[in-house]
Amino acid sequence: MKKSLPLFLALILVLGLAAAIPAAFAEEKITLTFFHRWPNEPKGPYMDQVIAAFEAANPNIDIVLIDPVLNDSYKEKIRVLVGSSEIPDVFMSWSGSFGQNLVSSGRVLALDEAIAADPDWASQIVDSQWGPFNYDGKQYGIPWSMDGKVFFYNKTVFDELGLKEPNTWEEFISVLDALKAAGHESPIAAGFSAELAVSHYMGTLVQRMVDPAVVEKDYALEGDFSDPGYIAMLNRFLDLSKYMTEDPCSVDHTYARNAFIDQESVLCYMQLAEIKYLVDDADFEYSFFDMPALPDGKGDPDELTGAPEGMMISAECKHPEAAMAFVKFFINKENGGLMTKMTGELSCVEGAVNEETVSSPKQLEAVDLILKSTNTTLWQDNALDAIVASAFMKGGQLLLTGDMTPDQVMQSVQVAAKEAASK
Repeated sequence: MKKSLPLFLALILVLGLAAAIPAAFAEEKITLTFFHRWPNEPKGPYMDQVIAAFEAANPNIDIVLIDPVLNDSYKEKIRVLVGSSEIPDVFMSWSGSFGQNLVSSGRVLALDEAIAADPDWASQIVDSQWGPFNYDGKQYGIPWSMDGKVFFYNKTVFDELGLKEPNTWEEFISVLDALKAAGHESPIAAGFSAELAVSHYMGTLVQRMVDPAVVEKDYALEGDFSDPGYIAMLNRFLDLSKYMTEDPCSVDHTYARNAFIDQESVLCYMQLAEIKYLVDDADFEYSFFDMPALPDGKGDPDELTGAPEGMMISAECKHPEAAMAFVKFFINKENGGLMTKMTGELSCVEGAVNEETVSSPKQLEAVDLILKSTNTTLWQDNALDAIVASAFMKGGQLLLTGDMTPDQVMQSVQVAAKEAASK
């Protein structure tokens, strides 16, 4: 299952990090179970390499990997595992409401003491990434990667047509109109067959349009999702859909990203971690900009949609110190840099993303954008209760297919919110 690590790399990792491993582990035979969501390339091989290096540095610790599965399958499986007797010792988690739901089981270890015990290590993690894993004043997760969602665009086409990055919604629509007039019939590549992709658009548009105090109350299931800003947001989404891939709900995000790379479209709403794909395959100059401010929008236009992914430890782990050492081994400058280099994922460890670890200067720009953003807007499916998130996402799909109106979408969300609040 595990791939062997090249000798020189293994030596670097072992020699550079062995000192961080508690000496107490040298005698006791320890087994830790670990569950993550990256079965395929390039992230699967990265995880295998770091696991192998950790075991090489700690021959008395055996990491048993639970077969990883992707995205929605992972969400389902980790919920099942946390609710069973087979909860992993260490596991990956999204932040926001997803992580909170796991924490509410009472089976996730609060890590405040372990973090406080090593301030030199903790201080290396970007400050803004801790908060999404803090619940009721306690730290239950360690951020591992950071990300953001932005519009990537073909700068070569923009330059040829004399177009500039838009700063306002009106400028954005003008750019899209100009692209259509120049023969780009579907300037925005979009694929929404997976509900998650819809939520990325809608979550950002909600943040841009609706009063943040209202959003906070509604997302906490203390409101009723009746603010007219939600309807206005959905109408803006419909306006934007006129420039998207024809029938976007019939194709997935990978299709959309490839359409952008193949220059069939000029823009694509993508995660900053996807720069890796452009480095490998895009034969044109590109750049990116954040979702512009919406007219009459009440949210901060300088917030960036995204969220850290992180690691959690089971409260029932028999060897929490060893588990924490394993987590810290992953989340440090050396292995954070290796992650960026191998996978394109942006490490949340300061200095890990640098000129030596990036495959493109655009990744340095991406980190700069994340650090300069005023706040992080969590992915909608992370920020909302699962029932409400599903209503939003399904409603977004049906809105685009013409099977629901904005009013009907929000009615379904309101019903879902009442159901979730009653639990």
